Amino acid sequence: MAHITAEPLFEVRCQLGESPLWHPVENRLYWVDILNQNLCRSDTTLTQTERFHFQTTIGAFGFRKSGGFVLATGKGFAFWDIGDPEPEFGWNPLPDREGVRMNDGKVDPAGRFWAGSIDTEQSEAGLYRLDPDGTQHTFLRTVGISNGLGWSPDRKTMYYTDSARASIFAFDYDLETGRIRHQRTFVHLRHDNREIVPDGLCVDAEGFIWSAQWNGRLIIRYDPQGTPVLKVMIPVQRPTSCCFGGEKNDQLFITSARADFNIRELQDQPNAGDVFVVQTDTQGQETNFFGSLPH
Repeated sequence: MAHITAEPLFEVRCQLGESPLWHPVENRLYWVDILNQNLCRSDTTLTQTERFHFQTTIGAFGFRKSGGFVLATGKGFAFWDIGDPEPEFGWNPLPDREGVRMNDGKVDPAGRFWAGSIDTEQSEAGLYRLDPDGTQHTFLRTVGISNGLGWSPDRKTMYYTDSARASIFAFDYDLETGRIRHQRTFVHLRHDNREIVPDGLCVDAEGFIWSAQWNGRLIIRYDPQGTPVLKVMIPVQRPTSCCFGGEKNDQLFITSARADFNIRELQDQPNAGDVFVVQTDTQGQETNFFGSLPH
C-alpha cells in the first residue's frame, strides 16, 4: 500500500488534541485540547497559535454562519464567540454522572450540528443533533465511544465511528430531513493489537474516508467500499483526527494526544500532542457552517 509521511506543524503538546477544522474565510486552523479545556487556533500564516480556555471540556465545535461557534461540551451543547466570558449553554442530553462528556462532532451539509458522547463508566453514550432552529434529536443511545463522522460528497451517506467497537459505520442519510437509517459496518479493525481503534475522520471530495488510528501511528485512507488505499505515517502513537485545509484545501491537518504516556513513552515520541500536516493529491470538501442552507 502506498504511504506518505506527515510532519510536525505546531508544537502545542495537547493532552488530547481533537476535532481539527479549517476556517475557509479566516484561513485559520482550529482544534481543541479536550483535557486541558482549550479551543486552539492558528494564525493565517500557520506559524503561531493561541488558546481560549473554558471551565468545561470542549469535545468538538462547528463554525456558525452568523459568527462564533456551536460547541459540544462537558455540559451539553452551547454557543460562544471570541470575547464572550462564558459560553451560552443550552440543551444538555448527558446523564448527570462522572465519566460522561460530549466528544467528537461536526456540522452536516444542511447546517445541523451532530455530536456524540463518551461514557467511560457504563458504555451508554449517544449520538445527538442540534438544528439551527433549536430542534433537538437523539439518534443512538448505546454507543461505546462516539467519535469521527462525515458525509459523502453526494450527500447520501453518513459515516460514523464507535471507537469502543473498533468500527466505522455507514448510514443512508437524507439531506432534507437529516434522518439516518440502514446502519451497516463500513470498516471493522481486526488488529492483533486490540488497542488500535478508529478515532476521528474526514471525507475528501472524491468520497474517500481518512480515519485516524488511535494507538496505530497512522491515518488510513479508505475508498468508498472500505478498502484501504493509502497510509499517512505519523511519528506519534496516538493520532486523533484530521481535516483538510490550506490555500488549495489539499493539506491534511492531524491532531494527536499525549495523555497517560509515561516518561519513557514521551521521550520516545516528543511530538505527541502536536499538530501535524501532510500535502496530499486530493482536496477536502468545503467546510460546513451551522445555520447554512443545504449545498
